[in-house]
Amino acid sequence: MFKLNDRINNDTFEICDLKLCKVLLMNDQSYPWIILVPQMEGLTELHHIPQKQQADLWVEINLASQMMEDLFKPKSINVAALGNVVTQLHVHVVARYENDPTWPGPVWGQAPARPYDDKQRLDLIKNAFNRLQNT
Repeated sequence: MFKLNDRINNDTFEICDLKLCKVLLMNDQSYPWIILVPQMEGLTELHHIPQKQQADLWVEINLASQMMEDLFKPKSINVAALGNVVTQLHVHVVARYENDPTWPGPVWGQAPARPYDDKQRLDLIKNAFNRLQNT
């Protein structure tokens, strides 16, 4: 039975479920940032995904990346699966700008998160949901 890691759950808001992944909004307005979590118990590394589902993951990463590009018009899209702090397999998709707080370095562990207010959060979730469901 799939269970979302507590830390990921506490730091994000649900956008939707795709075929393989749960799509989550990271609660940090410093960067447009979503997380894809394959809904399979016990995964810690990309190569642990059964071969049949690996293609689904890449399709969903591409879908998420395109959605981020369309919504935010960033300079770059960063995609990463780290697992150093949270071992449950998850993929970060982050829109980056030359004027963001940590450009060109990584976003992880650089500054405290700046949480969204309710309106920002709800608008982002609605827009992301609509883009993901209509493609």
